[in-house]
Amino acid sequence: MATASGGILLSAACLLGGLASAQESEAEAPLSPPADAPLKAIDQEVQDLKSEVLALNRDLFILEEELLFPANTQVTVFLSFDVGTYFALDGVELEVDGKQVASHLYTQREVDALVRGGVQKLFVGNLRAGEHELVARFTGKGPHGRDYRRGTTLEFEKGLGTRYVELQIHDSEAKQQPEFVARVWE
Repeated sequence: MATASGGILLSAACLLGGLASAQESEAEAPLSPPADAPLKAIDQEVQDLKSEVLALNRDLFILEEELLFPANTQVTVFLSFDVGTYFALDGVELEVDGKQVASHLYTQREVDALVRGGVQKLFVGNLRAGEHELVARFTGKGPHGRDYRRGTTLEFEKGLGTRYVELQIHDSEAKQQPEFVARVWE
């Protein structure tokens, strides 16, 4: 009986000793880097390169704008919506001094963005100083789903410096019709 319990104790001691030596060997083993460490480094480099490319692209865009449209001759036309209950926009045509300079057909997504308060840069161009005429024509669906085509005209003077013009489509509650307004920002 004493030999059987002594054997069990000896076996348990050997087993514990084996576990302890296995834990020591694991603790002494050098930590190896995870297998995906090189991929993370490459991914970080790619993200850094993307950031640099975006910054460079932004700088090139600004430089291009300054070269093509100097501030002294630049005219920019924006389009905005106020409410949009009485008019569903399909397209806009823009003429400056009798020459068509821009036209745009809208997707539903673009119209939704305008109705939610978005502003579209419709045209950027160069004009010499002096008197100019801007004509904008809007097409779409008016009240009761009828095809609707309206226009607005703005005569303005271009002096030195950049000139900003806003075309706005807004609802007239009194007339229950859309109205098209063009104005020069001061």
